[in-house]
Amino acid sequence: MRKILFTITTVLLSGMLWAQDDLLAELQKDDSSQVKQNITIATFKSTRVINMHSPEMTGVNNLQFMIIHHFGEIWNKQEGVSNLARLFGLNASFASTYMSFDYSPRHWLNVGLAFAGGSAIEGTAKFKILRQQTGMRNYPVSLVWLSTAHFNASKSVPAPNGFTWNKFSYLHQLIIARKFSEKLSLQVVPSVVHNNIVAYGYGNSHDVFSLGMGGRIKLTNKTAITFEYNRQLNMYKNVLDKTGEIVNYSPNLMSLGYDWDTGGHIFQFFISNSAFASNLPQLTANPKRDNLGQFSLGFNLNRSYSMKQAVKATN
Repeated sequence: MRKILFTITTVLLSGMLWAQDDLLAELQKDDSSQVKQNITIATFKSTRVINMHSPEMTGVNNLQFMIIHHFGEIWNKQEGVSNLARLFGLNASFASTYMSFDYSPRHWLNVGLAFAGGSAIEGTAKFKILRQQTGMRNYPVSLVWLSTAHFNASKSVPAPNGFTWNKFSYLHQLIIARKFSEKLSLQVVPSVVHNNIVAYGYGNSHDVFSLGMGGRIKLTNKTAITFEYNRQLNMYKNVLDKTGEIVNYSPNLMSLGYDWDTGGHIFQFFISNSAFASNLPQLTANPKRDNLGQFSLGFNLNRSYSMKQAVKATN
């Protein structure tokens, strides 16, 4: 009798194991047939291409400190050979520095506060709308919306009509970016700058439009070439300033940079035809830059710090 019970039990257990193996095989087959979601990361290595914002944000609960420094002109014709003593603008009297603090409370939101050169202060909000991905959802590009409020706090600049609010300007951008491969990323950026009070005279437009593009070419795991170009579409030719004089601005904003990822931070050395620290004057009142000598050298440096407290292990 014991032999019969042992035989029956062995047959039942074997059948259960075979059934379990068949079920696991079916589940694995079904799981392998499902389309995986592949989200594109690191379209750009930094939150900036050079001067312009990229679609990237700081990590959640991370605080990023960034410095963007512009030196003087490489070669001032009036200075002659003394440009050599000025180290091609590196030791010039003119320089502008942009210092910002950026924080991401959510993966789709980045907020920032910046000292934007001179007496200017800026607040920035960056919203992630779409992320480039394939699989369950197919989005060929990443979309990011950026809004910046710019305030000139200098007392030497009077508030038009007596209202401090009139010293504000605003920048709105839609960043459309795509990572084509591990080596190449590109973005297109339509922009509009709105001035509460027109800086060039009351008969001109409050809104200045521009269209830009930028890119990154990866050289090695640590280095890359970056570039950007913006074209101002209005309010740059024969406009009136506050004194009634006719002035002209350069509609072209051009920059070329070299990125170096040191592991702890991103260092970028660049050359640009604007010495302004903030995007708003870069896109609305960039002086004429007719030759390479009027370009300026500069560098970007950023470092991120985690603001989330580490969880201590308990025994």
